[in-house]
Amino acid sequence: MLAVKMNRLQFEYEIHSMVKAFYPEQTVKVFEEGTRELASDGDVPEISIRIEDSVVLVQAGDRRGEFVPERPEDRIAVKNELKRLLYRLLAEYTHRQLPWGTLTGIRPAKLAMGMLEEGKDDGDVLAYMRDMYYCSDRKAQLALDIAKREQEILKAVHYERGYSLYIGIPFCPTTCLYCSFPSFPIAAWKKRVGDYLAALEKEMDFVKKACRDRILDSVYIGGGTPTTLEPEELRRLLAAVREKLDFSQVKEFTVEAGRADSITREKLRVMQEYGVTRISVNPQTMNQETLDFIGRRHTVEQVQEAFHMAREEGFTNVNMDLILGLPGEGEEQVAYTMRQVEALAPDSLTVHSLAVKRASRMSQWIEENGFGELNNTEQTMEIAARGAERMGMKPYYLYRQKNMSGNFENVGYATKGRYGLYNILIMEEKQDILALGAGTISKAVYPDGRIERCDSVKDVALYLEKIDEMIDRKRRLLEEKLTSI
Repeated sequence: MLAVKMNRLQFEYEIHSMVKAFYPEQTVKVFEEGTRELASDGDVPEISIRIEDSVVLVQAGDRRGEFVPERPEDRIAVKNELKRLLYRLLAEYTHRQLPWGTLTGIRPAKLAMGMLEEGKDDGDVLAYMRDMYYCSDRKAQLALDIAKREQEILKAVHYERGYSLYIGIPFCPTTCLYCSFPSFPIAAWKKRVGDYLAALEKEMDFVKKACRDRILDSVYIGGGTPTTLEPEELRRLLAAVREKLDFSQVKEFTVEAGRADSITREKLRVMQEYGVTRISVNPQTMNQETLDFIGRRHTVEQVQEAFHMAREEGFTNVNMDLILGLPGEGEEQVAYTMRQVEALAPDSLTVHSLAVKRASRMSQWIEENGFGELNNTEQTMEIAARGAERMGMKPYYLYRQKNMSGNFENVGYATKGRYGLYNILIMEEKQDILALGAGTISKAVYPDGRIERCDSVKDVALYLEKIDEMIDRKRRLLEEKLTSI
């Protein structure tokens, strides 16, 4: 355990995230002195933080630093300077630099885009990310490149009058070791899928009425695994979406086909029939031993067959997802996966760094086995990036998560014209997103940049029981925005 003692609790979330980035294998406890007695154990420092109006003091092991807040009342400025000081002390103590420096938020490209929109040039953006957040030159350049590419892609999107739609299908054949998304075994819910679809249709009826004067830009059906639905269930869902909503200006219609063991030719034909323009066939890795270990329950050959089947059925925008840092995978395994992916030549590739979520079975596995088998490095990230480049892809969106293996990032790569529009919109928060289904979160984006959210309950049974309440939450979200602008 690594203990962080404070004279009073302030910025504890950011402090926890920063310390955890340096010590991912440790349980980090941030606590107020006098409330309990905790001590670091093992080869980790004791950390103490004292925040006063006149001075902020930080000690990490035998390293010590302080600063005088210029404006103690400016919490954001104090927080940022505290993170910078803590970072410098931990970097010195551990002899390590983090690729993203003090940035613990999930949207580095949004920061770069905001500066570009203010009229800053490339040099200003790079210098700010380097000097203010201690980002490496490579990561700052990546964020800038993606922000500029996103600006170009988003030119055709209707920000004020438009919206995008997310539909969540929270069912999977099995739950993967690393997964923390709302996911329920389809076998246990077979008899109630019809009820779930009926609830979604009720939500669509609300959206049809509430957004009758707005432009729908993109639709994304995710999960879970949407293709766990039987062909006729999938047909019912897609028919309802097309019947109830105005698709005249939809630029992208995505269905996350996901696991190869859920993809059939009949389902692909249903998706083609209803105008789905983009799908995902997600292996996560092309190493069979790893697939078996993480509970994917499909073979590499099934991934290849599903991909070829999608091409045969006419899909010209197929994405594949990979995860780097899976147990037992290093440079050799990642290079093998990339060779197999390159042979298939998808149109886009989303490269995730493994993020260890408390709600996943992976978290328990790490408690029992440690971090030794999780090896995401600059080299493995580079192997994936070079593979994407060889396929003619450019990075077009980026996000980060807590507890990411190697403190890296998730990057979407795509060939020209095959970018995932919804992926950018959900990350850059430029447009309202209405999200239907259990465990989903809707967002209202205000002209001043403020974001308001409302969520739907994660449990499917409770979602079905409270469907009217879920709709009412979205109604209030939209009404509150309408009355405030």
